[in-house]
Parts: sequence; C-alpha cells; structure tokens
Amino acid sequence: MLVSDIRDDYEIIEGEKFMAPSPGMWHVNITANLIGTIGVYARINKLGVAFADNFDVHFPDGSLFRPDFIFVSATNEKLFMENRNTTLHGVPDMVAEIFSKSTMKRDVGIKKDVYERNGVREYWIIDPWRETIDVYLLRDGKYELDGHYENYRDNELEELSDEERAEFKPEVPVAVLDGFKVKIRNIFGWYFE
Repeated sequence: MLVSDIRDDYEIIEGEKFMAPSPGMWHVNITANLIGTIGVYARINKLGVAFADNFDVHFPDGSLFRPDFIFVSATNEKLFMENRNTTLHGVPDMVAEIFSKSTMKRDVGIKKDVYERNGVREYWIIDPWRETIDVYLLRDGKYELDGHYENYRDNELEELSDEERAEFKPEVPVAVLDGFKVKIRNIFGWYFE
C-alpha cells in the first residue's frame, strides 16, 4: 500500500490501515493543554517544537501515525526543517496518545511497540476518563514505566489517607525537557492553575 492511498483519517501500523477517529471534546482539551504547557515552555526556551494531532509522522519502520501530541527537540529540528509544511519523517523525542474507546488497545499495544522500536524517548499514555497518565521512558531500547500520575479533585484528596496523600504526585516531569514539570490539573482542567 502506498502512503498516497491513505485518506487523512487513517494511520498505517505495520502495513495495516486503521481508521483514526475524530477526537472528542475532552480529547481536544487535553491536547490543547499539552501544547499550552509543554509546547509553550519549549518554544519560549528555544528547546523544541510541539505539534498537535492531524500531523503525519512517518517512522523509519514504515509506520505512519498521527500522535495526539508530538514534541521534537531543537537538537532534532532537521526532522521538521527538511519537509516544511508537510510531514515529519523520523522519530520525535516525545509523543502522547490520549485514549478513545476505539484506540486504547492500540495505544497500549502495537503503537507502544512501534514507538519503542523506533526510538521515541518518552511516551505518555493518557486516560481522559480516569484522568491518569502513564509515562514510559526508553532505557536501553526498551520502555520502562517511569511513573503513574492521577488527577484528584480537592474533595478527593481530602478523602485519601495520609499515606495515600503522601504518594500523590501533583506534577508530571517531562524527561525530554530535563524534568520540566507540568501540573496534572493543567493537563486535564479547563483552566490553568
């Protein structure tokens, strides 16, 4: 199958074509929040560029994805400078996928495997219903779960035991940005704190 045979609403994973559904309201909000926190921080500090979904990424193994969030560091800028205004050919430094009912199995399965195999350094899997983020970092060519982060409302925090409250991590570090931290509430919320 040629890449030119793909309509805009499909991805190619290991040679197989999959429908990429239109994102819902929560999905779009989370993507905008990732751009508004990580993307803006990176741009202001000249550390790289972030892209939202609807941007094609052609991986070295032939997979074609439209990750929900893409970050390319300034040291990797050749990936987007070579193909201005078209697509990215290569491996982003970080990607995030936001679950939808039709994609969640692929996000934690085959897509995770493809990202790992192609060398994406940091992969976030975001569950908008549970408001959780699993952060995977590439170490020695394999993904390791670096952290599980969960958003809690103020009243939910009050209901936690002292031990559970002590384990709560209100910020998610972005490893590819030297540990820059994002408040988890700013990822799932409608307004930044």
